[in-house]
Amino acid sequence: MSMPGMYVSPEQLMQDRADYARKGIARGRSLVTLEYGDGIALVAENASATLRKVSEIYDRIAFGGVGRYIEFDQLRIAGVRHAELKGYQYSRSDVEARSLANQYAQMLGQFFTHELKPLEVEIVVVEVGTGDEANQLYRIQYDGTVMDEEAYCCIGGDADAVRERVAEGYDPELDADAAIRLARAALAGPEREIAAPDLEVALLESNFEDATHRRRCFRRLEDDEVAAALGDDDSDQEDS
Repeated sequence: MSMPGMYVSPEQLMQDRADYARKGIARGRSLVTLEYGDGIALVAENASATLRKVSEIYDRIAFGGVGRYIEFDQLRIAGVRHAELKGYQYSRSDVEARSLANQYAQMLGQFFTHELKPLEVEIVVVEVGTGDEANQLYRIQYDGTVMDEEAYCCIGGDADAVRERVAEGYDPELDADAAIRLARAALAGPEREIAAPDLEVALLESNFEDATHRRRCFRRLEDDEVAAALGDDDSDQEDS
């Protein structure tokens, strides 16, 4: 005698998928993106020197991801290829964070709806404005939902608490160093300390010109630069 199949409602199926993705994302440390006076800072808690959460996508565009590393790194690579192809076929000015965020939304939505399991990732795509252009900050969730953020954006398992701490100290006139200090304080919370080597920091600087690639605005900070921005001296870093 054959057993009847188990019925799962579409609503329950989507809820199970969402719970699965959120649990995977919650296992990772958070990432903060915030605008400051001359650009955008991306700050992630990341002790690894080889596995990057923050990366350059194109001239004025950067990417940040949390969750399962291999999955958001594949998204990063796809974004770089999309941007390079569009810039080659049309012009570099046609490559925008908005269109890239929409591409990511379609990819994540496809995985969430049709594949065996959703991607356990949450990502941000940001673009620094030049001249009178405003900065663009987009948060893309595991199900393809896109949110157009203003001033700052937090992703990861503890994102809500981190966002509240950023909001308490945020000022749009912050300089880069102050933005990095605020991000660290928000990521650490009141009961922890995060040393400079455990932070991954990159800036999209509207006034930055790379000596080799004049269009680029992305600059990754080394540990000593992060320590200087935080005001940590050598003895502080040794004690951490």
